[in-house]
Amino acid sequence: MARIASFEILAVDLPFKKPFKHAAAERASSYSLFVRCETDTGATGFGESLPREYVTGESREGAVGMLRDRILPNLVGRGFDSQDEVRAFLHECDGKVPAGWVDPDEPQTAAWGAVDLALLDAFGREFGQPALASDSAGFPEGVRYSGVLSSDTGWKLIKTALKMRLFGLRSIKMKIEGETTEETLRAARRALGRRTDIRVDANMAWSVDDAIETMKTMSRYGIRSFEQPVDPADLDGLARLVRETGLGIMADESLNDGDSLRRLIDRRACTAVNVRISKCGGLIGALNRCRDALRAGLQVQIGCQVGESSLLSSAHLALVAAVRDVTYAEGLFGLRLLREDPVSPMLHFGYGGRAPSRPDGPGLGVTVDESILRSHAIGRETIGPR
Repeated sequence: MARIASFEILAVDLPFKKPFKHAAAERASSYSLFVRCETDTGATGFGESLPREYVTGESREGAVGMLRDRILPNLVGRGFDSQDEVRAFLHECDGKVPAGWVDPDEPQTAAWGAVDLALLDAFGREFGQPALASDSAGFPEGVRYSGVLSSDTGWKLIKTALKMRLFGLRSIKMKIEGETTEETLRAARRALGRRTDIRVDANMAWSVDDAIETMKTMSRYGIRSFEQPVDPADLDGLARLVRETGLGIMADESLNDGDSLRRLIDRRACTAVNVRISKCGGLIGALNRCRDALRAGLQVQIGCQVGESSLLSSAHLALVAAVRDVTYAEGLFGLRLLREDPVSPMLHFGYGGRAPSRPDGPGLGVTVDESILRSHAIGRETIGPR
């Protein structure tokens, strides 16, 4: 039996090449959280998450405190006989901290997401197994990655949209703010072309009444999918949008764990969900949410947090391969956004949004350059001996 010997928590700011802006935030760095897990035989693995208060209610400082004081001390010394046993433990957790360690109503899925990945990576290396059970079918052939337009306007918007079109991207998510004008939509449609599938992410910017009117206007430009148009707690408002607009309503900030998804399904408050590994409690929790959503007849977008390294990108590839029935895939931006990626191989989508080859090593299959990671760390905590 291999046991957990120690953990290290690293608060890391990976700088962006340029700021990324949307209605809920503007960022120039990743605001990441990494967890390093080491077994008693010396195998090491890493997990990554990007806590966002407006997404799961977790700040990075709060997530670090929860990991340091209440989660990781309970895991040090725990042993597993196989990677299947690790997966079974994480399936039982279902994207949240084990019962009794943390109040189940306390925001925790971003913190647990880093633990989930660190355990899958470390014990995958320990036992020579991939993070998830191997998938002989490989990456689904028809899935292409989307581009994402920041909430710019004018020439900056047009220039970025033209670059995406020339790069062969035919699926684009457009971040907007509350005052996005019809002129901006017209410019984006002209730059991207009529064949490009444009969807909109409002990041909670509208009231329900404003959403109804704005969505009708936007639908004239071929936009059929709207991500988190209103406050995430307003399930009645989301359900009204589903009923009255006939357009696609994608839940994002409204979804993080199994209970939140069940509420969305019961209230018929969406037609699609955006599942992100970092906000849904890691790879196993995200896989469960995707499968639950598909069983309920919802479309699935497997998304990302802005600023993910190739560690989370590797997990993203594994998740898409396991789920397969994916309407939109969003992520794998790598050095298209980051100035430096501490993980190799560096994973980013290619021309036309094609996925790169999946790493085939044990665990998450990638290697973390600890010297680069630590050069961007602004804080660290150690639990257990090193």
